[in-house]
Amino acid sequence: MGPALCLLSAACFGAMAIFGKLAYDDGVSSGSLLLVRFALAAVLLGVVLLVRPALRRAGSEAAPGRSAVTRRRALATAVGLGAIGYATQAGLFFSALRLMDASLLALVLYTYPVLVTVAAVLLGRDRLTPARGTALVAASAGTLLVLLGAGAVSFHPLGALMAFGAAITYTGYILVADTVVRRLAPVVLSALVMTGAAGTLAVIALSTGGIDLDFGRSGWFWLACIAVVSTVVAMLTFFAGLRRTGPSTAAILSTFEPVVTATLAGLVLGETLTTVQFVGAALVLSSVGALQLRRGTTPTRIRDQDRGHRPAAERAEPATLAS
Repeated sequence: MGPALCLLSAACFGAMAIFGKLAYDDGVSSGSLLLVRFALAAVLLGVVLLVRPALRRAGSEAAPGRSAVTRRRALATAVGLGAIGYATQAGLFFSALRLMDASLLALVLYTYPVLVTVAAVLLGRDRLTPARGTALVAASAGTLLVLLGAGAVSFHPLGALMAFGAAITYTGYILVADTVVRRLAPVVLSALVMTGAAGTLAVIALSTGGIDLDFGRSGWFWLACIAVVSTVVAMLTFFAGLRRTGPSTAAILSTFEPVVTATLAGLVLGETLTTVQFVGAALVLSSVGALQLRRGTTPTRIRDQDRGHRPAAERAEPATLAS
């Protein structure tokens, strides 16, 4: 289930650029898009938690004897993830989208799987196995082909700088999220992240004179798509997948996102996929398959031995997810 959840999350996130372009075409500003996105997502997740109280505890774990302290720390970290990490990453991403082509923006942003994998290895949270390294190279190469196959793109230095800043911010976001993803239920974690991000953006909006919500129904429709599909569903499936796969594998599987973006751009915006892009998409999908095959064919005894070398935070997976 871990890889499948990561792929579903990547598909939902991949649709966000298309929704964003359509929202921009209907007169929605970047500030309005961000604030409405996170505020609406926070409300929706809050409603889910009210209707389904059991989801507040589903999948969460706590260290014996330190449950209260651990939970308070996890709650504060989750709010900080949204208020600082996600709000910053989203702001940089959508600001860069105003200045540069989406394909080049995605190319710069998708340096983050490499950054996450390298950082996780350096921090001792993960190991760069031959299979994972090969999958990372294949996924990165495929992503390059998908994006570069689009042809000529415009380059904007400030936009590129903000795009790389978004990649660095998202790297830190994933690594910090990995420390709390097993302490809080996915819905709770997602709701707190959305609330934190909405709070930061609301403060920014108030300090800059508010936001413009004077746009039509179609604009609201695309904002709803961004909030529900590319935020709520995407976040829940990402956190659920992250806690099962670890940061490196989750980051590698997330390279499926630009493939989805390119495909939807062809279907919705009339952009044509080239042969090079199809080859790149095949590389990304093959890397995903290789990761899943590796997980499925490794003997249980070897997997258990490998699990024994992982940090305690990663070993604390429910027994039902060990296979």
